[in-house]
Amino acid sequence: MFQSIVDPSVRGGILVVAASFMLLEYLIGRLALHDTHDLRESAASFGVAFIHSILRPVEAAVVATPFMLAYRYRLIDIDITGAAGALALFLAVDFVYYWHHRASHHIRWLWATHAVHHSPTKLNLTAAIRLGWTGSISGNFLFFLPLAFVGFHPFGIVAMMGLNLAYQFFIHTELSPRLGPLEWVLNTPAHHSVHHASNPGCLDKNFGGILIVFDRLFGTFAEAPATEPLRYGLRGRPPSVHPGRIALGEWAMLWRDFCQAPNISKKLRVLFGPVGPSPSISLKPPPAVNDSLPSETSSITKTEGLSR
Repeated sequence: MFQSIVDPSVRGGILVVAASFMLLEYLIGRLALHDTHDLRESAASFGVAFIHSILRPVEAAVVATPFMLAYRYRLIDIDITGAAGALALFLAVDFVYYWHHRASHHIRWLWATHAVHHSPTKLNLTAAIRLGWTGSISGNFLFFLPLAFVGFHPFGIVAMMGLNLAYQFFIHTELSPRLGPLEWVLNTPAHHSVHHASNPGCLDKNFGGILIVFDRLFGTFAEAPATEPLRYGLRGRPPSVHPGRIALGEWAMLWRDFCQAPNISKKLRVLFGPVGPSPSISLKPPPAVNDSLPSETSSITKTEGLSR
């Protein structure tokens, strides 16, 4: 079960391919005199990714049991080996991914893990591998669990999620041209750069995985602003090149705010409420950030319901 996640040879092959594309992007950026990378930041992304790769087998073991239990009591049998079943699985996974991703920007417990991915100040392929260590603690798998209960085989769900994430690796770049009519249907590098941008008009936009159609349907689609360059990174926090601080910084602030909350209802609001300062908690301003990211009034990386 979930062998593709833990098989060292498969993971090694994926790493070689990914590293090759990262190197190619870096060299193209250098030749084009385009400021695509901060080498210390990219090194930190590799550090985060290294720990994440160690934790992946543990995570696979944790989530395997609930997925198999859900599938054991499935409502129907869905054949994903045929075209219709595979298409249904593809659309279902991308749909669930959209809502999980959207929730991760609005619920602090989920944002504590997802903020890691939004911490780079340069958008490039090395940013794609900067993923949180605490996905199982946040309960990310719970969003996809109903798919097994409906009747999709867990192996198929995991495989389709892997395909979804593999596609997303390639949209973390600023070097891609616009893709014409495909921009209406697919999540492209242009759309995903908006998602990562910390400009006010870009916050909480373009949550799609492979498809952008759900953003268009549910009102979260945005084009890049025409009058200002895109800026990346977490709003209200200085960037870090320490993997531990990158991966656990949001959890540290969440724990601090939880401890400061005066009663159980406010503590629960801190954990599962919207990303942003609780009005019942007096928080100190954050330290000054670099010039590209304006300082906010809260040490939390989101204000007025807008993340990053």
